[in-house]
Amino acid sequence: MTGVQTCALPISSNHRPPVGTAPSAIGAALSGIGASVCCIGPLVLLSLGIGGAWISYLTALEPYRPIFIAAVLVFLGMAFYKLYIAPRRCAPGDVCALPATLRNQRIIFWVSTLVLAAVVAFPWYGVALLG
Repeated sequence: MTGVQTCALPISSNHRPPVGTAPSAIGAALSGIGASVCCIGPLVLLSLGIGGAWISYLTALEPYRPIFIAAVLVFLGMAFYKLYIAPRRCAPGDVCALPATLRNQRIIFWVSTLVLAAVVAFPWYGVALLG
């Protein structure tokens, strides 16, 4: 074939891609949403103009709130462990070996932790906020 170039990248059997914090961050976010759906869900839906008697069924998830909060703490703990304690397994030249990547991951972790803390604590400060 003339004019067509192929690019073959060497595949090393001993090089594994670094394990990121994405699964634990996604798990923490989903658990935070689950922990607050009984309290923030109706408020968000009503503020969007969506109403109806079916919204009261979201409070049926209130007994499961402690389980979701525990899941948030577990997933955030896993992400903290991967970012601050676990040794990084990156080959020199990989994106994960750059200091800026680690700094950005840590910034995203702390911002998402603050957002999740605000969402999980909403039932306690929401009463004062809404009167």
